[in-house]
Amino acid sequence: MTRINWFPGHMHKARKEIAQVMDEIDVVIEVLDARLPMSSENPLVDQLRGQKPVLKLLNKQDLADPERTREWLDYYNAREDVTAIALDTQQKKLIKQIPELCKQLVPARVRQERPVRAMIMGIPNVGKSTLINALLGRKIAKVGNEPAVTKAQKKYSVHNGMALSDTPGILWPKIEDEDSGYRLAASGAIKDTAIEHEMVAAYAAGFMLADYPERLQERYKLKELPTDREAMLDALGRKRGCLRPGGVVDLHKASEILLNELRAGKLGRITFETVDEWERKRIEAERIAAEEAEAARLAEESK
Repeated sequence: MTRINWFPGHMHKARKEIAQVMDEIDVVIEVLDARLPMSSENPLVDQLRGQKPVLKLLNKQDLADPERTREWLDYYNAREDVTAIALDTQQKKLIKQIPELCKQLVPARVRQERPVRAMIMGIPNVGKSTLINALLGRKIAKVGNEPAVTKAQKKYSVHNGMALSDTPGILWPKIEDEDSGYRLAASGAIKDTAIEHEMVAAYAAGFMLADYPERLQERYKLKELPTDREAMLDALGRKRGCLRPGGVVDLHKASEILLNELRAGKLGRITFETVDEWERKRIEAERIAAEEAEAARLAEESK
C-alpha cells in the first residue's frame, strides 16, 4: 500500500493555530476511535500539548469490542499524565462527568477557583462535534458523518467551571504504519476518495476473516467461509446480487456494502487492533532504530 498522505490546507492551518494558543490551555481532551485507539491517536497531539495532561476519550465504544476496549483503557491509564475513559454519545451521564475529570487533572487551577481551559482534539470523523453538543446540552458544533466537517477553531463556555476550545480534525502529514492507514480508511476517518475502495475493503475482509470470522458467516449467511479476502468479497457480492453481465461480481459495489456495514456496526462490535500488537510494533521499531544508529556510528568511524 502506498503510504497515505492526506493533509488538506485547513489542517496545516489548524496545526499552526493550535500551537499558538497551547500556552493558554490547561488540559487536552483527545477523542479517539475505540475501534482503533492507537491508529486514531495523532502523534501531533502529543507534540503540541507538551507536558499538558490529557483526557483520552475512547469514543464509539458501542461499536468496539468490549474486551479489547478494557485492555486499551488499562494501557492508557497506566500512564501518569493520562486519564482514559470509554464512552459513546448516548451516555449522557458519563459525558457530563468530563468537566470534573478535567478538573482532577489540574487541581492547582481548581484551587485558584479559575475555570479549567480545555482543548478538544482528534482526527476527522471521530465524533468530536457530537461530544461537544452533548457537553453543552445544545447543538452548537456542526456534525457530519464524514471527515473534516469542523474547519476552524471555536471556543465555548461550559457552565460547570470549564472553557472549551474545539479544533478541526487533523491528520498527520504521513501515516507511516501501513495497517493504520487501512484501518483509518476502513473506519471512515479518511475520505473514500483518498484511497481505492476495493483495497480498503479487501483489507477489512482479511481482518474480519482473521479476527471475527463468525460475524461474516452470520451476516452474509455463508455455508462455508472463504479462505481469503478476495474470495470473501466475491462471496459477499454474489449473496447481495452485485453482479455484472456474465455473472462477474462488481467488486466496487461489494466493497461499498462491506465498508458501510462495518462502519455502521452491522458486523457486530469489533476492534481493529490490540495492545499486544502495538507493543510488538514498538519493540520492532526500537530495534530497527538501534540498528540504524549503530550502522551510522560505524560508518562515521570508518571515514
